[in-house]
Amino acid sequence: MKKNLTICFTLLLFVFSGNAWVGAEEKTSSLSAHYNVGQWLLSDQVAYDKWLTELVQDTEEGDRPLLPVIQEFKELIEKDPQVYMLFHQMFEQLPQTSVYKKDPTGKLEITNYQQLLQVLNRILTTAPAFNTTGLVGFPINAVLNWPMGTPAGTELFLNEKVNRQLKKILSQWAVFLGSKDSRYVLTDDPERGWFGRDAKHAMSNFEKDFICDPKAPYHGFVSWDDFFTRVFRDGRRPVASPENDNVVANACESAPYKIARNVKLQDRFWIKAQPYSLQHMMAMDPLTAQFENGTVYQAFLSALSYHRWHSPVSGRIVKTKIIDGSYYAEALVEGYDKAGPNNSQGYITQVASRALIFIEADNPAIGLMAILFVGMAEVSSNEISVYEGQHVNKGDQLGMFHFGGSTHCLIFRPEVKLDFDLRGQTPGVHSANIPVRSRIATVVE
Repeated sequence: MKKNLTICFTLLLFVFSGNAWVGAEEKTSSLSAHYNVGQWLLSDQVAYDKWLTELVQDTEEGDRPLLPVIQEFKELIEKDPQVYMLFHQMFEQLPQTSVYKKDPTGKLEITNYQQLLQVLNRILTTAPAFNTTGLVGFPINAVLNWPMGTPAGTELFLNEKVNRQLKKILSQWAVFLGSKDSRYVLTDDPERGWFGRDAKHAMSNFEKDFICDPKAPYHGFVSWDDFFTRVFRDGRRPVASPENDNVVANACESAPYKIARNVKLQDRFWIKAQPYSLQHMMAMDPLTAQFENGTVYQAFLSALSYHRWHSPVSGRIVKTKIIDGSYYAEALVEGYDKAGPNNSQGYITQVASRALIFIEADNPAIGLMAILFVGMAEVSSNEISVYEGQHVNKGDQLGMFHFGGSTHCLIFRPEVKLDFDLRGQTPGVHSANIPVRSRIATVVE
């Protein structure tokens, strides 16, 4: 059965981590869509339909006992009146028009929370196989994509108790993805293996770029997570101008999403255009006031990216914090998002699970700056690997995302004048990755 699920997992999917959908305004005029920035998105609607149908069928072939963490979720849903109501309303509010019945699922495969729990139960013992249609799969986000865009879903996935349980579920999945059992997708299968023909075409320099042993089983990786948090070989991503503190390095292997200036301390982040609201982004930290009217640069990681974070400047770590938040929330104002919450990337910097690091740069022209690493759906395991008071050099590791990439922000005080180098790209429009540790901006004195 695992082999069958591997096959259908390879047909996945679509997730969001930060990529605007090409043709997002088109209402399912085609069964296929094109990749845009970051290549996280579903490229073949038929493939998604097949994946979801087979996944639901698999859960119906025989009753599997619910894993304890899923049983806990079931009890929360059924015992909490508000959560119970919102789960029912969420599925009832799914659009019934022919447009939405055919997108994204062809038909409404999952219509109630009981089915959803069974699907979650199955996913927690499955690892993502490589595929050319959806790249790295995010199955939970896939099955929740339309429900979380309903009015009830918008409220439900901001519920603290629901997010607390989702954190437990994702943490349990992380245990599997960190085990040797998750290595079954690290094979040379031509279509589904991460070292097979199709994967080598997509990641042609993998063995040159990343530390691995092609002669060892699984290329030497001990788990799926070990593979996904792989590190570059020495020299593959040199630090930009290491002796020039005016040069700011790219913190992640990422593509530009937005540059915002004169950012307000508080703003209506849930409205159209999703303005940044600094106090909400930084969870009301006392240091936030120093960034009022400052600059935010946001960028996102693609599916095949390197997923560790690096310091954009040399300086001292002033403060770090992990901020609990949502996993599947999206901005209601965006309407139905074919790859939610892709269209809500600005919004989720205020509400999603995230990691915040303040650095006092050695360069006084920069001074205190902040970096916000934002989890999106399954990609919400933010690990900080530096400590307060530590001095880091530009390019040193700060932490990492587990199982995927996401979006992140560099936040500068209003006194800092920057000339950004986006390699001629327009943020959010057909953007391509800028190498980690390369120049992303220069201080204008």
